Amino acid sequence: MLLSTALGKSHVHKIPKDGITDLIRSIAAEKAGQPFYVLDLATIESLMDKWNHSFPNVKPFYAVKCNTEPALITKLANLGANFDCASLHEIDTVLSLGISPNRIIFANPCKAISHIKHAAAVGVNLTTFDSKLEVDKIKKWHPQCRLLLRIKAPSDSGSLRPLGKKFGVFPQEIEPLLHYACNVAGLKVVGVSFHVGSIAQDPSIYRQAIAGVRDVFDVADYLGIPKMQILNIGGGFRSTSLFEEIATVVKEAVRDFFPDDKLTIIAEPGRFFPETAFTLVTHVIGKRVRGKKIEYWIDDGIYGSFRPTLYNSCFVGIKPISMKTADEECSQICESTIYGPSCDSLDAVAVDIKLVELQMDDLIVFYNMGAYSKYGGTRFNGFDMLSTPTYLVNTNSS
Repeated sequence: MLLSTALGKSHVHKIPKDGITDLIRSIAAEKAGQPFYVLDLATIESLMDKWNHSFPNVKPFYAVKCNTEPALITKLANLGANFDCASLHEIDTVLSLGISPNRIIFANPCKAISHIKHAAAVGVNLTTFDSKLEVDKIKKWHPQCRLLLRIKAPSDSGSLRPLGKKFGVFPQEIEPLLHYACNVAGLKVVGVSFHVGSIAQDPSIYRQAIAGVRDVFDVADYLGIPKMQILNIGGGFRSTSLFEEIATVVKEAVRDFFPDDKLTIIAEPGRFFPETAFTLVTHVIGKRVRGKKIEYWIDDGIYGSFRPTLYNSCFVGIKPISMKTADEECSQICESTIYGPSCDSLDAVAVDIKLVELQMDDLIVFYNMGAYSKYGGTRFNGFDMLSTPTYLVNTNSS
């Protein structure tokens, strides 16, 4: 099994769901003074079940940039996921875990030549493009690579982080670029890709985008290009009730716009899988009381796990844990601010929130911390946020 390869000698704690707090206390007592993550592998299994139920005909290519934890990647591989990589390093991260290059899409429309050469050398043979220059680079350095044309979603205003400004071709660019890639450069364009943006809020934007894909297929037919087979619906998914709505919209749109086509449908989910599976545990390393308000310092901050979450901090849950076993409910609740460890005054993790009063070495635990957290961290001010360890649990009672 790939999972045993990724974990090596790492221990997986098999515990009931309500045993995580005790486990966190135990790890914190043993590894005092260092923040750490807890990854629940059972949550990953549950999320894959949810994906397969809602999207039975859509193959997930997990966006590795979201979280490159080896145990996560290997668990997803064992559950049948493929992988979306955007760089040489991400490709090598996946390959190093024994995963076949045939399970990787190089989903970056603008790639450095050295990265294209590397993809060719290791056998990653599917990528995206959205410009004539990219066609020229691929033609020269990886001509056997199959291509997906990246189009702009008709509207990405229904997502919290639109991507259309940076990536994708406009409708008027489709015909000349397809002609150049296929009929001039002689490359194989086998499908179309789009991305509505991160954290989609409006399911209807997927229908609009799939209608745009239909237009591309029609243009390809007009140009005499061999029939394309792949529809890549990108990402934008979270594990919320909206996910089922999006899945319904996608299935209806595929049925309406591609009634007679046998498509291979893929997606590039990022935060959908790791977001709720990871918990971050931090220590109180400082405290200041000012009247009725309390300020805390912890050993992680915006230059570490919290840097990429600033724009979506509303998704993060916070729980204080006393290192004593006494009931925290007996403590006084105070208006509190949580600062990170750096000397930057902007390094504030949470401002004016209600917390029970904590003491030195108590814990502040942050839930839903698996997406774009640790792996967006830095070593700013000498605090190495890139080496935060991850402990593995499985809360599956079976």
